[in-house]
Amino acid sequence: MTIKSITFLFLFLTSFVYSQQKIWLDLNGNQTSREKALYYRGYPKKVKKGYWIITYYKNGKKYKEGFSTEKNVGLEFYHGIVKFYYKNGNLLKKVGYKNNVLHGIQREYFESGELKTLFKFKNGKEDGVWKSFHKSGKIKTKGKYKDGEKVGVWKTFYKNVY
Repeated sequence: MTIKSITFLFLFLTSFVYSQQKIWLDLNGNQTSREKALYYRGYPKKVKKGYWIITYYKNGKKYKEGFSTEKNVGLEFYHGIVKFYYKNGNLLKKVGYKNNVLHGIQREYFESGELKTLFKFKNGKEDGVWKSFHKSGKIKTKGKYKDGEKVGVWKTFYKNVY
């Protein structure tokens, strides 16, 4: 074998081993043993200026995925949309981050897929119109936030009223 082929084989085996490793995580995202874990994470995929991190339930379904500039457990620095999933694989919520701070429109869904809540964060605080919905799609609650505080009139609509 040549030096070039040995180097290639070493790099291939190293990347294979890293891709097969699982980091076991508890409810709070802290590293733990397999027995105590609720989730696991493989080696993050390198993308432009950061990493695509995917965390899985122990059943193998995705729990969370998003872009981070840091790959180490507990030190993640998210930017952009991070998606969370129910154990059945359906989307739970889409959460926006800007420099690891909640920012932008947030959407939460019922396990069956209908929109549950829609609201906005600005620099880590709720800011703007906040709506929750019945499974039918009709508005359940509507109000506004300003700098993380409820402001103005909040309205609740009951399913059988309209």
